[in-house]
Amino acid sequence: MSRPYRRPLARLTIALALPVLLLSSTATATATAAAPAPEAAPHRSDGCESAPPQEPGQSAQHPLTSGGLERSYRLHLPDDYDEHRAWPVVLAYHGRGNTGAGTEEFSGLSELPAVVVYPEGVIGQGDGDRQAWQGAPYSAPGVDDVTFTHDVLDTVESELCVDRGRVYATGKSNGGGFTAILACAASERVTAIAPVAAALYPNDLDCAPERRVPTLSFHGTEDATIPYAGDPERGLPDVLTWTTERAETNDCRPDPRTRRVEPDITEYRWSGCSPNAPVRHVAVEGGGHTWPGADSYSGGGHTTQTIEAHEEMWRFMSRFRLPLV
Repeated sequence: MSRPYRRPLARLTIALALPVLLLSSTATATATAAAPAPEAAPHRSDGCESAPPQEPGQSAQHPLTSGGLERSYRLHLPDDYDEHRAWPVVLAYHGRGNTGAGTEEFSGLSELPAVVVYPEGVIGQGDGDRQAWQGAPYSAPGVDDVTFTHDVLDTVESELCVDRGRVYATGKSNGGGFTAILACAASERVTAIAPVAAALYPNDLDCAPERRVPTLSFHGTEDATIPYAGDPERGLPDVLTWTTERAETNDCRPDPRTRRVEPDITEYRWSGCSPNAPVRHVAVEGGGHTWPGADSYSGGGHTTQTIEAHEEMWRFMSRFRLPLV
């Protein structure tokens, strides 16, 4: 289903004569045109030249055994997918209690010019049959979702023609928090992350990234589920404090430049970061625990329609490539 056009943040910034851009000023109305593939040669996967496991333009569920568990992921191929071109990959992690199909429905990610993978979490602890991801206090004990992510990528790379240097991760809530874990534990494979309304619980996982990971985050200031100001009782950090720490990790200067680019959208941009490791944050004034631009239910509270998160994150993430050898 087609979606109404929303002005890209960068184009609006130009219109307001703001000197700091979140995104490329050459962005066009569609995500496809907004982020052309980099000129560098792709790191082609072993699946190139092989017939895909499903029809282009379709989404389908696929089983996968990982860590002794029977698991699955939902896979979407672009309409014009062909096995001779190395496509970028977007990993999309659902929130607690949601599914890959549910995330696909509200996020718009399957509109991107990429192979989109929606991994399925394991039923966690607590109330009901709710899928969750590693690192949260309610996640299933002993489940290694980092290894599961590697197993999913191994399978995708063996069956499809993808660019191993352009693997991007996003997620909502608990899934968004898990992308931060990937930035620590799988930085050699995940090129950039873009968490939305991320549940950034403390965890005891070792964080020893091989490289600094570009990060763009989105969060509503009126998020009642994962408060913008944090929740000390649950160990949830203040969102800007967490983002500032990400900027420190990426060797950025301490004070971000702040610009309001829509009546309800404020962008934070850290400068002086390590090469190819910028940090950005989008604060949605009055936004709830929702996915910006979603046309169907994505969580409680107000959903802004002034930006489309999937388009904005694509313009940011798709510029980066892993330095594979």
